[in-house]
Amino acid sequence: MLGEPRRDRIAERRAATRREIIDAAWQIARDKGLAQVTLRDVADAVGMRPPSLYTHFASKNAIYDAMFGDAWTQYREHSAALLAGEPDTSRAAMRFYARVFFDFAVAFPARHQLMNLRTIPGFTPSDEAYAPSVAVMRDFVARMARHGVRAQDDIDLFVALVSGMVDAQIANDPGGTRWSGLLDRAVNMFADDVGITSEGSRP
Repeated sequence: MLGEPRRDRIAERRAATRREIIDAAWQIARDKGLAQVTLRDVADAVGMRPPSLYTHFASKNAIYDAMFGDAWTQYREHSAALLAGEPDTSRAAMRFYARVFFDFAVAFPARHQLMNLRTIPGFTPSDEAYAPSVAVMRDFVARMARHGVRAQDDIDLFVALVSGMVDAQIANDPGGTRWSGLLDRAVNMFADDVGITSEGSRP
């Protein structure tokens, strides 16, 4: 129809190819481990010669960069989709935030490693790739503030607590429930420490 913008099919194909490359890299990370992602393996997975891969990603770290941004975008979308189930009371809401992150992290340890552990030597995410993680933290800080938790030290403690539980679960009982089963207890201890001592409604 007249007046409709013309599709940029070249850009669409390029974006689709980049998506295919990122998905292939995630599959290799799942199967072999994050550090085992290689340009050759990714190229083979998408039926492309390694030199052709360079037209989309200049280096392996560029692929990691795209994966980093993709992982945090996945998490933001995942957590947003679950917000309808957020409890009304403060302690329950904080247990909910912890559970959403914990379950997402342990479901795919290699993704968690890239998002949170800096296990790739020489890799630092670009500002563009880092932006979704900043947005996630901004959203989280705003949610915690609704429950009266505003001090940066308290936010840092909560993040360290949940992240530590994730790491303990992945390292010591992969696929199990040992630390998963302790998560609510740990969050309740945090709530006690910051003065949210009952299951009452939000402040």
